[in-house]
Amino acid sequence: MKLYIKNMVCARCKMVVESEFEKLGLQTISVELGEVELQNEITDSQKEVLLKNLQSLGFDLLDDKKTKTIEKIKNLIVDLVHHKNSELKINLSDYLVENLNQDYSTLSNLFSEIENTTIEKYFISQKIEKVKELLIYNELSLSEIADILNYSNVAHLSNQFKKITGYTPTSFKQLKDNKRIQIENL
Repeated sequence: MKLYIKNMVCARCKMVVESEFEKLGLQTISVELGEVELQNEITDSQKEVLLKNLQSLGFDLLDDKKTKTIEKIKNLIVDLVHHKNSELKINLSDYLVENLNQDYSTLSNLFSEIENTTIEKYFISQKIEKVKELLIYNELSLSEIADILNYSNVAHLSNQFKKITGYTPTSFKQLKDNKRIQIENL
């Protein structure tokens, strides 16, 4: 049995969610971003307790097909941007079609309808958050960051960064209160 969970965006989320399943004695086969596969069916009472526990931690169970698809799109994008830098060179629409086995225009229309933004804008906001993270770490040059995140050049990264944040990457680095946004709030 598979359950779909909203707001799972990182490895730490996976650990927390897996822990909640263990607390209830539910054996998992796999725990991935936004998705948990169980060995056995879950009872309604277990599902109720699980939902309550997950919601207290900022997660939620997803039930309808549209919401599940949106969450899968978001999880694929988060995983791509934050964990699979080398794969950023592929076309986003091809990546989503390949992983979700659905037509891109269907995915795009559904995402826009539910999220009130485009897949592309969501993808860009994830990339900008990754840029912020890398700028704060101060281990890579802007040129290296542009290369890692598959920007055509530093100017393209800088222009997009300023358009989204209102700051140049350099002025953002100099801020004492770096304004990063949690991934699940994008």
